[in-house]
Amino acid sequence: MSQCCEAFMMNPTVPPDAEGRRIICDGEYGNLRYVGLVPPTSELWLGVEWDNPQRGKHNGCHQGTQYFVCSHPTGGSFIRPNKVCFGVDFVTAVKDRYGCEGEQSEKDEEADAIVLGKKTVELVGFQRIQERRGQLDKLTEVLLRECAVSDGGQKGEISRTCPNISVLNLSKNLLPSWDKVADIACQLKMLEALDISENKLRIPSDPVSLSSAFMNLKVLSLIETGVTWTEVLICSRMWPVLEDLYLASNNITVLERPVNTLQSLRTLDLMNNKLIDGTQLQHIAYLPRLEQLVLSNTGISSIHFPDVGLGCKSAMFPCLRSLIVTDNKIAEWSVMNELDKLQCLQSLNCKNNPLMESMKNPETVEQLIIAKISNLKFLNKCEILPKERQGAELDYRKIFGNDWLQAGGHQNPEQNRPSKEFIAEHPRYELLCRKYGAPEDGELKQEKPFSLKNQLLTLTIACPDQPNRKPIEKKLPDSMTIQKVKGLLHRLLKVPGTNLRLSYKSAKMESKEIELENDLKSLAFYSIENGDCVLVRW
Repeated sequence: MSQCCEAFMMNPTVPPDAEGRRIICDGEYGNLRYVGLVPPTSELWLGVEWDNPQRGKHNGCHQGTQYFVCSHPTGGSFIRPNKVCFGVDFVTAVKDRYGCEGEQSEKDEEADAIVLGKKTVELVGFQRIQERRGQLDKLTEVLLRECAVSDGGQKGEISRTCPNISVLNLSKNLLPSWDKVADIACQLKMLEALDISENKLRIPSDPVSLSSAFMNLKVLSLIETGVTWTEVLICSRMWPVLEDLYLASNNITVLERPVNTLQSLRTLDLMNNKLIDGTQLQHIAYLPRLEQLVLSNTGISSIHFPDVGLGCKSAMFPCLRSLIVTDNKIAEWSVMNELDKLQCLQSLNCKNNPLMESMKNPETVEQLIIAKISNLKFLNKCEILPKERQGAELDYRKIFGNDWLQAGGHQNPEQNRPSKEFIAEHPRYELLCRKYGAPEDGELKQEKPFSLKNQLLTLTIACPDQPNRKPIEKKLPDSMTIQKVKGLLHRLLKVPGTNLRLSYKSAKMESKEIELENDLKSLAFYSIENGDCVLVRW
């Protein structure tokens, strides 16, 4: 009998298929790359490539002999078999977690929710662990994170023990391959949501042959699995009805167009993947049902939809409603012009980009974004009310009014010929002029040098709904906020201050009545001038 065989017989804890399996040792995870002797000793050694290369010492080479190969020069080491955990089968983990009598452990109490991607499935009220102990066949949501699950165990045992699981968290276990995951999933006919994040899974040679195991799977989380987009596309043939896919913190740098796959996808999370540039998005732009796309911290600085020009609606991302691009390098307003091309975009979260800090007042940046993207209903998680949109669009029209005039714009439609450069920078400006009317000269007045005389406005105060009240004349500083004006009129007119509604008419725009809806803005903000009439209603 050889020395190696004798060593195996002396270590019955080492399974015969040990090489290639996932292991855990002192809290560190790794892949078993070598099982055998390492001279001059006659004992059995295990060669491990660690997930954390700082845990290792070498690249699989010892005293000139290459026993195994590592992807990192210090990712490997040799350890004794008695220090290694090869894991347990699925049913053993379920019974250990849910099926034993006794008090609920501290770990159980902390695990009252399953997080799949960004969704949290509450365990409260459906099966707290104490309530379900001994009733494994009634389990529908199961949390087995860090339970050292390595395989499905004996054939059919899962379907006999706990067949009704629909939501399953197997994150950070010892599953070595998609074949092992399929062995588990094929016995769970009701499985709809699966989290196998932080597992290092070998890609199957024939993914289509495993698709029957995932026929009902709609939610899949593969966070921190080291997967690439090419590998995702290979595996995606296993998930024919998948709707939500979470791929945060992987090795995805380039994208490819999915062909006859992922066509039912509604949510795609690519957060914390370093895409080489924003043009990669064009490869996934024709997913027909995609509604939410998460691109936080992907390093993108630009977004472009080249199929149409500015002011037109793109065929790309036809159903996209929510886009998250926080923590990126977006610094150009042209990105917002491009986003207006999206047909259905209603929610945008773009915090922590250089663009958001391009002006002293972040609120001004947000107002400009609202004006530039016509269909937005939510910006940075805040709802955009109709009055806020109207105010943002009116402000935008006024702020860039002088630029419009200098670029060839004109109040007379027959003479209105703004330059291509202006239209490229402000593709919605002409539309806003048609919506609200071209800006009048009075709206586009230049800032005057500061002096008390220049700051005082002589205004007429009128109450159109109270014809018996005679109009009065008041001199007010143009820096006075609408809130303070309301307080003054409350005392002056002896009317309820909380119900006051203000608007004004200008001699230069007699046909228009402009609401003063923002209490925090000043009279100057609304371009109110000497001789204008403030209308008071309550």
